[in-house]
Amino acid sequence: MIRETECHGWKALALSTKDAELVFPTEVGPRVISCSLAGKENLFATLPEHLGGKGEADFKVRGGHRLLIAPESPERTYRPDNDPVEVKILGENGLVLTQKADSVTGIEKSLGVEALNATSFRVTHTVANRGAWPATLAPWALSVLRHDGYTALPFSAKKPHTAETLLPSAALVMWPYTDLSLPQWKIFKSFVGVDVSLAKGSQKIGLTNFPGWIAHWTPEGTFVKFFRTHPGAVHPDMGCRAEIYTCDWMTEMESLGLLEALEPGAAMEHVEYWGLFQNLPRPDSEAVFTEKFRPVIENWLSSTRA
Repeated sequence: MIRETECHGWKALALSTKDAELVFPTEVGPRVISCSLAGKENLFATLPEHLGGKGEADFKVRGGHRLLIAPESPERTYRPDNDPVEVKILGENGLVLTQKADSVTGIEKSLGVEALNATSFRVTHTVANRGAWPATLAPWALSVLRHDGYTALPFSAKKPHTAETLLPSAALVMWPYTDLSLPQWKIFKSFVGVDVSLAKGSQKIGLTNFPGWIAHWTPEGTFVKFFRTHPGAVHPDMGCRAEIYTCDWMTEMESLGLLEALEPGAAMEHVEYWGLFQNLPRPDSEAVFTEKFRPVIENWLSSTRA
């Protein structure tokens, strides 16, 4: 069901199922400002001083889920998205929000969301080149999650050392400010764990190959996003397909689409699948992750055919 509502002073639309709700401001964006299980608090983090405004000349973080373009650069990535979006309703379970083409980059962004069942959503990020020249870029989808949670970024399944595994299968990418000795980071056999509540300043890592999903646990529920990976494809940031950024008020679970030259008039899509879960355990140990956490998510992936 889609209904009109108000959120942080913005006119907004809510996409509701019997067990979950997403909220989209229509006076700025496109973005999802709230994602919650029924009767629970927002799983997304927001920045209070950036809420409710519109028409600002500069970029505002605000929080929630948004679409940027990579590789990251101040001039091209952080263009303002502070104007009303065009809304297209797709029946009772979906909608598309489209931002007008940026006057500097010529890039038009849109966010399409469809409820697949009571706790699962398909989120389609579309980037279109409305400018006069080709642009080499990748869609970059960022979900800003709460500081009181725990993020899990899984590794691909381990294999024995044989003639079939002589070459590397993945790379862990770090930024110049990354310090893996800090207490929020924990490297387990099967995943990277991030205790976001311990994060004090900016930290970031990326993975070039992984099973395609990232999860963020909170006391209010667990948010999971899955996106298809393309072996051998070109991605930004030394080939990263997934990235985690943390700071003192949130963590970002980020997915990256293909890095391609986008011709004038052409568009590219990057699709995520979102799942919301109640009562999953905090995945802060190898045993909990492998025995109680990961199987639930993999079963969801199978059942939703994501």
